[in-house]
Amino acid sequence: MTERTLLVVLFDDVQSLDVTGPIEVFEGARRACGDRSAYRIRTASPDGAPVRTSSGLTLVPDGSLADVPAPHTLLVPGGEGTRRPDPRLIDWLRDRAPRAERLVSVCTGALLLAEAGLLDGHRATTHWLVCDHLAGTYPEVDVEPDPIFVRDGRISTSAGVTAGIDLALALVEEDLGRDIALTVARHLVVFLRRPGNQSQFSAQLAAQTASREPLRAVQHWVTQRPEADLSVESLAGRAGLSPRHFTRAFQAETGTTPGRYVERVRLEHARRLLEDTADGVTKISRACGYGTSEAMRRAFVKALGVAPAEYRRRFRGTAQPARPAH
Repeated sequence: MTERTLLVVLFDDVQSLDVTGPIEVFEGARRACGDRSAYRIRTASPDGAPVRTSSGLTLVPDGSLADVPAPHTLLVPGGEGTRRPDPRLIDWLRDRAPRAERLVSVCTGALLLAEAGLLDGHRATTHWLVCDHLAGTYPEVDVEPDPIFVRDGRISTSAGVTAGIDLALALVEEDLGRDIALTVARHLVVFLRRPGNQSQFSAQLAAQTASREPLRAVQHWVTQRPEADLSVESLAGRAGLSPRHFTRAFQAETGTTPGRYVERVRLEHARRLLEDTADGVTKISRACGYGTSEAMRRAFVKALGVAPAEYRRRFRGTAQPARPAH
């Protein structure tokens, strides 16, 4: 079996879960396949000294960055320490990262890669809170704010925190096969695997909660009745406003249009039914307000890049047998 060295960069104020999450995935894969050489994991800080994470934990690296050979996979985590990065770390990344066969960042680790010029001309993502900052500060980077991870050639970047686990599972599946990745996912009680272009956040998180009660009530009603008539005219009537006034007020208070909000809610509901029930696509499409299975298929392909059947196949891998909806 090919030996793959994994080097995880450490620095002060790193996000601990960005480090430990992916390491648990790769170490779990090594145990699952029974070959210690599948992944040889090392950690290193700029000077080899222990680092203190943003949550107060102390991590002791295996050595200093200057002393480690070029790894197969170089993983750069995120955290508060990316706001004022150590110049030594940036210089090391600029010089040594191009030698790695695979370059990976978790969360705001993408900011370190961008500062070193390693993301220029590449598609990338990061935590949704700093996507605008990444795009504005590094215009040569093609920032995709929605996906939980993006793979562009040898460079892979993930969104916030737990998305690093999703990306690590995808890399394990590529390296060692689906069965090993599935074993690890089951052990960690996570899905194998969320599609990389799945949205970073839900409709309720993506949209602000309206401050006015009629609009807030409409938001809640939409989430409870995705199969209903959710046209602007119908929703405006529930809010006691004209369609034009309702549309303007809804967008002003939530940051999104009524139509876009309805699309997100229906997509989330359909995803949950595909994951948790044995209902057919046609039945789910009606229950979610799509009307037809073809309309739901188009919505899935547009938003997630996969058809409903493929989405269900991916999620069924780690789920218990689907149960009929009641």
